[in-house]
Amino acid sequence: METPPYAYLTTAEVADYLRLKERKVYDLVRQGAIPCVRVTGKLLFPRHSIDLWLMNHLEGDQAASRPVPRVLAGSQDPLLEWASRESGAQLALLCQGSGDGVRRLLAGEAMLAGLHLLDAPSGEYNRPEALGLGGMRDLVVLRWARRRQGLLLAPDNPLGIASLEDLLDAAPRLAHRQPDAGAQRLLHWLLARAGIDAGRLRFTAHPSLSEDDLALAIRQGEADVGLGVESAARRQGLAFVPLHEEAFDLALRRRSYFEPPVQRLLAFARETRFAERARALGGYDVGELGEVRYNA
Repeated sequence: METPPYAYLTTAEVADYLRLKERKVYDLVRQGAIPCVRVTGKLLFPRHSIDLWLMNHLEGDQAASRPVPRVLAGSQDPLLEWASRESGAQLALLCQGSGDGVRRLLAGEAMLAGLHLLDAPSGEYNRPEALGLGGMRDLVVLRWARRRQGLLLAPDNPLGIASLEDLLDAAPRLAHRQPDAGAQRLLHWLLARAGIDAGRLRFTAHPSLSEDDLALAIRQGEADVGLGVESAARRQGLAFVPLHEEAFDLALRRRSYFEPPVQRLLAFARETRFAERARALGGYDVGELGEVRYNA
């Protein structure tokens, strides 16, 4: 079977790709059994979705597996959180960090896990083998967005912090995340790259368990600075110093891709209103959204 060169296939192309008659493809569309989109009255089939659909149907015992709860776990992302509500995906949010999302996905406690875990040796994000997900034979990783990470600071930046090196001179109270959170891993990677000993910094006594918690701690004066995403800074009216662009992905089991919550979320993410919200929140590049980054 030769892989078609296009991102979207016509009915005739997908019939040829799957070795089916066009009439059968139309039957599958009417049954809602095959992923497609309708553009100006014409059916188009996202190629990566067709590949996932095909592989899912080759895994004969998958349908008999126990149901996966409609839970979105892993790292909190303001845009993902908003889209989950607005799309009507009916996903329960249980966002307690990327590491927690990996554990819940492996345990069958989550349908989706939002991840932004940097592999320090390679500098790559969300590598399944580095996360302990390499043994999942039905793992799929989808790109959600690229996000700007940086220093969140009190409004108008009263300490005049403009870089990581300033954390040594100003001796601010540094808000931080739990050890297995993606932001905490990134913070230590950035400090090491800048030659800064984390032991010389003044961390707050307790970790912030989400992006919003960290931003709120700075807004309320419990901390002076912390590493987080630009959109969280904007939501709390904080100053922001960009430091790094990262990949934020969604990990899920292949069969979950075709469940209504995931399909509603991804369909909504293709709407104009979603793109407008991403621009308004700030710090997002959603040009790769929905791309399959890994397919076991």
